[in-house]
Amino acid sequence: MHSKTFLKSAVASAAIAASLAWSGVAWAQDAVNLRMTIWSGNEAHLAMFNEIAEGFKETHPNVNVTFEPLPFENYTTTLTTQIAGGNPPDLAWILETTAADFVNSGALAPLTEAFEATEGYDMADVSEQATALWTRDGQLYAYPFSTSPFAIFANNDLITAAGARTPADLIEAGEWTWENAFATAAAVAQAGEADGLVVRDFNYQVWQNVASIWNGWGASPWSEDGKTCSFSEPEMVEAMTAIHDAVFKAGAMPGPGENVDFFAGDAAMTITQISRASLLPKEDPFDWDLVPLPTGPAGEYAVVGQAGVGAFANAPNVDVAVEFLAYMTNPENSAKLAQFFPPARSSLLNAETLATTNPLLSAEQLEAVVIAGISNGKVLPGHTNFAQIQQTVRAELDALWQPDADVAAVLANVCNRIAPLLAQ
Repeated sequence: MHSKTFLKSAVASAAIAASLAWSGVAWAQDAVNLRMTIWSGNEAHLAMFNEIAEGFKETHPNVNVTFEPLPFENYTTTLTTQIAGGNPPDLAWILETTAADFVNSGALAPLTEAFEATEGYDMADVSEQATALWTRDGQLYAYPFSTSPFAIFANNDLITAAGARTPADLIEAGEWTWENAFATAAAVAQAGEADGLVVRDFNYQVWQNVASIWNGWGASPWSEDGKTCSFSEPEMVEAMTAIHDAVFKAGAMPGPGENVDFFAGDAAMTITQISRASLLPKEDPFDWDLVPLPTGPAGEYAVVGQAGVGAFANAPNVDVAVEFLAYMTNPENSAKLAQFFPPARSSLLNAETLATTNPLLSAEQLEAVVIAGISNGKVLPGHTNFAQIQQTVRAELDALWQPDADVAAVLANVCNRIAPLLAQ
């Protein structure tokens, strides 16, 4: 079953269950319990969300909001299972990769009118570029609470101990390229004290996160209209060959089955988003840096991951859920969210504002990584029916993660398998 059809059926089932459970109940007279699914169990994130929920409760004393962390690796599957089982959350984070399915399915409540009617909300401050992925026919269906550039965190202690050049040294010399980044990573790995470069949350399964590398070659998984596979194009073959060589020839990246945590001091560098800065060690910290992605053969580039949050149209408390979402994303609370999640509001997208909520990052890092990345970045690839496409590509790419893999042949097989899915 296609994702769009599945979501419509799931939401319809949820609506029936909700009507039976809530028939005749006047929620305004009783406690209203809102549940919001998220994929972060980070204590700092949860503390901030709970603080916002408590602020809402001051004017809505009968409303309780709880945040339910779900594992990132199967987040969307778990969410859609809850919907199909008649137990949908009231609100949910949504990945950029599945935005099309959720926005087009009718699963989400429209937000534009409610937001515009909220005093002090200032919809004009929310950039059209940020909302484009979450809008259909001029109506906003999810709020892009995070537009977060991918960047590289570096452990300078490990790099200098291995006698390699730090990213900052390479940037100053005008030599911050993928070739030199892989060389630095390989030097640390060969020193034997730690691994080289880790693409966080990739684990040889979440392949779309490797767009943070292959975009440097000008590669993409499919055409702009989403109808033609591009995995077999020369740019992708060259990019994947460079990654394959970094893993199996240079040892610059840990191989399949190796779980390496940069923030525990186990790797020289990691590609991730700035919200992960909260994982940097508070005790016995190492000398770290945050830098833009290296230049690739296609030149300078940036990649952003975007997450939206929406309210489910057929959940029993949809009106109050939309009201809470408007409160959660108003200018004041958007400034709080900006501590971890780069904002969609133009008024907040400056180094001075971001510095107050990101004390770990310097003004230079905020300008070069966050603001430049949001302004110029390309969003991670997504597509309708993405869950099936994602699994199909992942299965075909298993053959790539072997030392003697024929990169071009594997990528040609990927296109053969997903071409019918892209055409649907």
